[in-house]
Amino acid sequence: MTGIQFVTDEKGRKVAVQIDLKRYGAVLEDFWDGLISESRRNEKGIPLEKVKADLIKRGRLRE
Repeated sequence: MTGIQFVTDEKGRKVAVQIDLKRYGAVLEDFWDGLISESRRNEKGIPLEKVKADLIKRGRLRE
């Protein structure tokens, strides 16, 4: 596969991968977003109204 290279250790085991970001950057970003989303699956959410109120209080959002 062009644009993908595996890095191996002295025993030939794959230990890392190099990815051409010009070619696969968007796909990698989608993959990363999925990993982040999955890692936060059990986190408690913050209600939208609280986020808005906090932003207004800080002057970052207008009513």
